[in-house]
Amino acid sequence: MLSVSKIETFYGESQVLFGVDLEVRAGQVVSLMGRNGMGKSTTINAIMGLKPPRTGTIEFENRPIHRLPSHAIARAGLALVPEGRQIFPNLTLRENLIATAANRRKRRHPWTLERVFAMFPALFERRDNRGDTLSGGEQQMLAIGRALMTNPELLILDEATEGLAPLIRAEIWTCLEALKAQRLAILVIDKNLRALTRIGDWHYIMEKGRIAWSGDSAALAATPDLRLRYLGV
Repeated sequence: MLSVSKIETFYGESQVLFGVDLEVRAGQVVSLMGRNGMGKSTTINAIMGLKPPRTGTIEFENRPIHRLPSHAIARAGLALVPEGRQIFPNLTLRENLIATAANRRKRRHPWTLERVFAMFPALFERRDNRGDTLSGGEQQMLAIGRALMTNPELLILDEATEGLAPLIRAEIWTCLEALKAQRLAILVIDKNLRALTRIGDWHYIMEKGRIAWSGDSAALAATPDLRLRYLGV
């Protein structure tokens, strides 16, 4: 579904990504892990057209997208839940959801307000509240719901549960498990190794702008020194 091949990305003359390769297959949950500042968010921004690579290719459903603007990439079927949520603060919760709603592939059972509220009942109770009055957990649920309302083929989450209370984190992971059961492809950045190992199919670890390790959940669980080598502070 998604194929990233040998991309290199720069900020000015400073190189950040060095030949990054990764892929997400249909229905998979794939994680991208690593310490802060290792290039994870830059990789996501490259995929979404927010920081296009200088070299290398990115294909989605066998179509090159690395030279497309970000709005065209979103319309192709990718949806981003960005770090920091970035909801519209002056719109109500309901307006945030319907602002992005689209069913470009004419699905028979698309994501709707009702489906989002069924997944996150707390949002229904706050549907008429402005975005800037919501808690951090509510804003993260809203950001996920907003992405789902575009009816994507691939959902990307940058720091899925960072800074959230334990109960909210658990609810987010339950949501991602439910989406996996529905065969939605997911690429997620997070630090919760236990949750990622439980629901993930394949994992990538970044170190200084490169993919330092990749493998399935069994291999990740069987290699405990990875946490100290690549993920510890």
